[in-house]
Amino acid sequence: MNHETQSERKLTTTTAEPERTRGGRTYVPAVDILEQGDELLLRADVPGARADDIDIQYERGTLTIAARVAPRGDANRTWVLREYGVGDFVRTFQVGEGIDAQKISAEVRDGVLTLHLPKAESARTRKITVRGG
Repeated sequence: MNHETQSERKLTTTTAEPERTRGGRTYVPAVDILEQGDELLLRADVPGARADDIDIQYERGTLTIAARVAPRGDANRTWVLREYGVGDFVRTFQVGEGIDAQKISAEVRDGVLTLHLPKAESARTRKITVRGG
């Protein structure tokens, strides 16, 4: 049974595969999104990508992650099986208004990109005190 929160559903809406503007291998990174306290975390596998290769844009509720990854120089090899995904990629997510866009941050470590998407104050869970009368 899938128990997504409303915040997770807002972030898991992705667009169709992007249009290609150049040839070569492309890669669709696996992505996990989780809610942790007052932020959402997005983790994406980005093998071969360095911090300088990754471009993250946020505009009008759309979060786009793109990277250019240089080929590994495997052109002259005869593959028996090729599953390891390396190549340029783009992933786009529709992010709800509940994210504080000014505080989005990201880091890449050991081939994993982590985005911190802080919730806007208005989207945070609040405890409402009930007074007796």
